[in-house]
Amino acid sequence: MICNSPKETRELGRWVGAKAGPGTLLGLVGDLGAGKTQFVKGVAVGAGVPDENAVTSPTFVLMNLYAGRLRVAHFDLYRLDAVDLQALGFYDVLEDSLVVVEWADKVDAKRLGDHLRISFEVTGETSRSLVLEAHGPRSSGLLSAVSLGGTSGDAGPGG
Repeated sequence: MICNSPKETRELGRWVGAKAGPGTLLGLVGDLGAGKTQFVKGVAVGAGVPDENAVTSPTFVLMNLYAGRLRVAHFDLYRLDAVDLQALGFYDVLEDSLVVVEWADKVDAKRLGDHLRISFEVTGETSRSLVLEAHGPRSSGLLSAVSLGGTSGDAGPGG
């Protein structure tokens, strides 16, 4: 998917957050400034978090929790050399939250389990290319819902 602005990146995130349920895991991969946190702002809004401005990158605290229709657990692994998911509280929030992990490439995909991996690539000053790849049945269902507009007949992002 191509997002031509931060607003479009947030809108795609909003769509994903609206279609996600408890136990959904999103693994975000991309360089600094590629739009990962903008995407998470949209995910949070889609999950019912009332203020996207409350969403910040948890680089120094490692995890932020946001309350909405669905609780969002937002991890940022940027500063970590070795990642201990258990020590971070990852498994404590996985089953009943929408979990978003920035810098997910620092963890073996097998350890993450069923997740939707979203790779961000800078393609211009404000444009980004996002590749969404499902790793398991739950994430495959989410990817289908996002790509096809879900079963409610809603038009998906850009459609």
